[in-house]
Amino acid sequence: MADRGSQPGYFVHVHMVSDATGETLAGIIRAASAQFRMLIPIEHIHVLTRSEKQLEQALEEIGAAPGIVMYTMANVEQRRRLVAFCEKNRFPCVDVLGPSLHTLSQYLGTPVSHETGAQHIQDEEYHNRINALNFAMAQDDGLSPERVNQADVILLGVSRTSKTPTCVYLANRGIKAANVPIVDKSDLQQSLTAAQNTPLIVGLTISPRRLVQIRRNRLLSLNEHRPSSYINEDAVREEIIFAKRMFARHNWPVIDVTRRSIEETSAKIMSLLAAQRSENAQSGSL
Repeated sequence: MADRGSQPGYFVHVHMVSDATGETLAGIIRAASAQFRMLIPIEHIHVLTRSEKQLEQALEEIGAAPGIVMYTMANVEQRRRLVAFCEKNRFPCVDVLGPSLHTLSQYLGTPVSHETGAQHIQDEEYHNRINALNFAMAQDDGLSPERVNQADVILLGVSRTSKTPTCVYLANRGIKAANVPIVDKSDLQQSLTAAQNTPLIVGLTISPRRLVQIRRNRLLSLNEHRPSSYINEDAVREEIIFAKRMFARHNWPVIDVTRRSIEETSAKIMSLLAAQRSENAQSGSL
């Protein structure tokens, strides 16, 4: 069979069938699709599929637009019906969570609960994420400095180094993240005094050329066309050098976000935070 995924502009129908929100499926499909250049998935979303009527409607739509079927379904009988339908019609069908659940069940010696939407129950973890998101919004760009000592992580950086979206992403992982801008060559002493017990302070840096490009796009979106040191490459370079010297002076870890996505930056921060917490726990036990 020809490698269809390598053909330019190849479209494929992808059906996501879930008895929950389908977030897991969406993330996996987009991550997988990114590995095939020019592959364009046509997404068909069948979420909160829990009743017989809802499943029947999903099967009809799959039959009308044949393609790949990926699913996360806790109900055993509905799962069997979906798989049987796909096998009968020779549609590729992938149980996204099945292998992982089977492996965990075998390792733990505990049967799978098959509880529909279990990952979205409003438990303590859920409320922690909501509280972290509210915290990130309240602390954005140095707001509410009196609460900065409540943060798990503080991000420092000059303007437009992805501090806010990174804080929001971390909040969705239950991490309280605040961000403090480096402005006018301030030493930030007043802003960070209350945060001296914060587990982690991270500096974000970026290449001057890339930062100028981002800032120019930002000004264009605001219909701002006046010359400014905000987008002067020499001035921007001085900002970044000053920030780097500050990070080095305080021995704060630094992440270069020039070629990093928000997800990659956040993953690095979470790794640093985990290491810091582990180190603190070991120190406390001595």
